[in-house]
Amino acid sequence: MDEVQLSRLHAIVEGRVQGVSFRYFVSEKAAFLGIKGWVRNRIDGSVEVMAEAARGQLELLLQELPKGPPSAYVTDVQVEWLEAAGEFTTFWVRSTV
Repeated sequence: MDEVQLSRLHAIVEGRVQGVSFRYFVSEKAAFLGIKGWVRNRIDGSVEVMAEAARGQLELLLQELPKGPPSAYVTDVQVEWLEAAGEFTTFWVRSTV
């Protein structure tokens, strides 16, 4: 059986994304998709996502980021694809940086 090739997604989500349950939204989507990593608010008002999984799973998560929860308004999603490091065991909400 072939081992699944992991990828890493680093995304910065801008807009009205803090105080609208955006991190909880991302965490729920990631858990449903079996993605590991983290999400956190940034001091500049954006939300940062670092996630690892198979590329297809990450692309499904990426499709959800511009939508966000009902009270969010996303203006931009900056995406960077990186090599997976395999350092995550779960998906969690990190403290603001």
